[in-house]
Amino acid sequence: MKYGMFAMPLRPPGGDVTKEYHQDIETFVMGDKLGYTEGWMGEHYTIPWEPIPATDLFAASVFARTENIRIGTGIVLLPMQDPRQVALRIAYLDHLSKCRLNFGIGAGGAPTDFHFWDIDYKEGEHRARMRESIEVIKRLWTEDEPFEHNGEFWQFKVPEPMPQVPLYHHIRPYQAPPPPIAVSGLHKSSESLLTAGANGWIPMSINYLPAVNLNTHWDAVCEGAKSTGRPTPKRSEWRIAREIFVGKTDQEARDQVLNGPIGNAYTNYMFNVLKSLGATDLYKGDPDMPDEALTAEYVCDNIWVVGSPDTVAEKLSKLYDDVGGFGTVLQIQYTYEPQQIWFDNMELLAKEVMPALAHLVPEDEPAAAA
Repeated sequence: MKYGMFAMPLRPPGGDVTKEYHQDIETFVMGDKLGYTEGWMGEHYTIPWEPIPATDLFAASVFARTENIRIGTGIVLLPMQDPRQVALRIAYLDHLSKCRLNFGIGAGGAPTDFHFWDIDYKEGEHRARMRESIEVIKRLWTEDEPFEHNGEFWQFKVPEPMPQVPLYHHIRPYQAPPPPIAVSGLHKSSESLLTAGANGWIPMSINYLPAVNLNTHWDAVCEGAKSTGRPTPKRSEWRIAREIFVGKTDQEARDQVLNGPIGNAYTNYMFNVLKSLGATDLYKGDPDMPDEALTAEYVCDNIWVVGSPDTVAEKLSKLYDDVGGFGTVLQIQYTYEPQQIWFDNMELLAKEVMPALAHLVPEDEPAAAA
């Protein structure tokens, strides 16, 4: 099992946003030094708790300061952007990365983002836009001849070359085939993960769900693959995000979580978001559980992965077994003050937890030689 990071990012509005943006970069640089295999950064336009409007610009900054870690756009909000521009910017970013870019895409979920861009999400326009956009992007990356696109949302023609000048559509991604595409799933039996399976994309499960609900995610991936005649998906491709905090002792870790940024984000933001969406059931292993029982303490002890190195290793191993195996766990990133508190937790995860889990290899992957 590999380990990476996912930053939404999550922090209260009203802070020093400039300082926090640079702290995000430092966190990914630290991840590279500690052997995190990948990192993902979110993108939203109207969510002050998640204040990154251009994940590709963030990735470019990180590529300039790292050597090995892969960076993923987590996600590019395709419905709100012209696919021609996305195709060109991501292709250019792939060259800057020299083969370290993952291309996460999505339809979005914040109603205010949709209002900002005048998108009728209640009728599914955001999903239709995403589907059209990614097909255009793939054509722009792979087709040599000019073509005309007359879609529902975008219409254009790739210009005929003028070789004598020369003028022509010139940029393709560095990676061949193009950067791996990833999508994340939120709801049980996620439609997004059906799409991932149907297209052979990387499936990513968001951090809220207990194991019993995560299993519906993998079922969706497999169902999607079956619908298009694709081979059975590899569990080694499945990413699962989790709040993970490693302290020297169980009590120290629990205190840092419940009295720090993680507990604050859950109590004052994340629970409110899911409640507004009518989606608090995502946290519930038992559907009859009342919302009032979903306290930060309950989530800390039953869904988040918090404790000493031995406890965190035990909890991650149990999660792995409960869902039947997966390839990469993604630690949700938070901004602590001082930042060293978070870095110490990352170092414990990398140096004491993950070596203890090296034996966890999905069945579709060969085990490493002893």
